[in-house]
Amino acid sequence: MFADFVKRLTQPTPEPLPDEDARLALTALLVRIARSDNDYSAGERERIDQITARRYGLGPGATAALRAEAEALEAEAPDTVRFTRAIKDAVPYEERRAVVQALWQVVLADGARAQEEDALVRMAANFLGISDRDSALARQAVDNSG
Repeated sequence: MFADFVKRLTQPTPEPLPDEDARLALTALLVRIARSDNDYSAGERERIDQITARRYGLGPGATAALRAEAEALEAEAPDTVRFTRAIKDAVPYEERRAVVQALWQVVLADGARAQEEDALVRMAANFLGISDRDSALARQAVDNSG
């Protein structure tokens, strides 16, 4: 179903993604982080919906549809290294930096910071080309927002 999308995303020199495709790829990354501890909770799904609704101005139906599509894409996407590097090449830095903050929001959605999730966010931030400083600021912003 997503084979063409993943193929375009992982080409040696991918084109910048149209907004809808970037939205889907970034949401799939949120899903991957949430699933990384093998406990994809209702709280994490709700947080992903809140993030995408706010970021993209979506209503409840569109938000749920985007998450469902992202869940399917995440299941078919290549390993996290190639997936995040592909997003890096196709999505502007500011959007990627905001995504790192959203990743931390998902990690903390269930009230626990699992080691697997923490490690995956740090790795994803690195492969997304986000500086250590910007990644730390994103985590601090989430920690400080309660």
